[in-house]
Amino acid sequence: MKTGFVLNDNHTRHTLSGHPENARRLESIREALEQRGLMEHILRVPDRPAERRELERVHTPAYIDHVYAMSFEEGYLDPDTYVRDGTWEAALHAAGGLIDLVRTVVEGTLDNGFALVRPPGHHAEADHGMGFCIFNNVAVAARAAQEDMGIGRVLIVDWDVHHGNGTQHTFEADPTVMYFSVHQYPYYPGTGAAEERGIGPGEGTIVNVPLPGGVGDDGYEYAFRRILVPLARAFKPDLILVSAGYDPHWRDPLAAMELTLEGFRRLTRILMDLAEELAHGRLVFTLEGGYALDALAYGVTNTLWQLAGHPERVEDPLGHGPMATRDVRDRIDAIARLWNL
Repeated sequence: MKTGFVLNDNHTRHTLSGHPENARRLESIREALEQRGLMEHILRVPDRPAERRELERVHTPAYIDHVYAMSFEEGYLDPDTYVRDGTWEAALHAAGGLIDLVRTVVEGTLDNGFALVRPPGHHAEADHGMGFCIFNNVAVAARAAQEDMGIGRVLIVDWDVHHGNGTQHTFEADPTVMYFSVHQYPYYPGTGAAEERGIGPGEGTIVNVPLPGGVGDDGYEYAFRRILVPLARAFKPDLILVSAGYDPHWRDPLAAMELTLEGFRRLTRILMDLAEELAHGRLVFTLEGGYALDALAYGVTNTLWQLAGHPERVEDPLGHGPMATRDVRDRIDAIARLWNL
């Protein structure tokens, strides 16, 4: 497999000591790529800043101007989301790098890829940032794929522990984009109930699987196979994008979903098989959350080994967490019945 990655070097200028979303997240991934020899198996795609016209497909001009102005002043977009003098450049390169990685996959230069970028994006709304997110990278890339690359239908899969409210709101009235999210609920940001299924012409393209804490690998895999796979087959996407947060891992300090690194490998394989079956293999991941640095680094490298065609390369030195996982098949079956599955 020809697997590409984007890594925006200027992300280090957007950081804040003591904040969970800081530069060490991406630097720990960079170190893991080098230590595990992954650089020899994947190709780096240059990142570039997103253009204003690309951002304005998702965000309001007033909000874009606000982020630019705040980058000179420094402050907060909300109590969780800081802005520093390098935030503007880092956020532009996060969105632009993902767009160009998607382009290389759509054009067939690469089979798949992973955008190792920050700040993350799936909480960012049209007119405000929140939840550590500045611009909604995956939404901006999906629109670019449709308007600039000839892609018709896009499936966005979000396995971050938090619901991607910004992504849902961007596409909830759009029948050409399906958004599937499995997330801890009730939890930040409070959106993502199973009954939220889209509005107007987009009814039936927002798919939420809200679950309690402690689900573990089997629960996530069951949600993917029971709900995502049949709905994706009915939707028939031309491209699959993944908002990959590694905060469902049991070591993450901000969540309680009890996944292991093996669990993320299983989810990756399901998505690879879906992309091969439905979307000519077009599959691109982008980094969202994940705040336990060891789990984050191993999670990303394991995902990249799968994407690059080395399924035997799985490292899980962290093993299973100390808490027992719960059986949520009945709850997932109830959500499946909402979709007549």
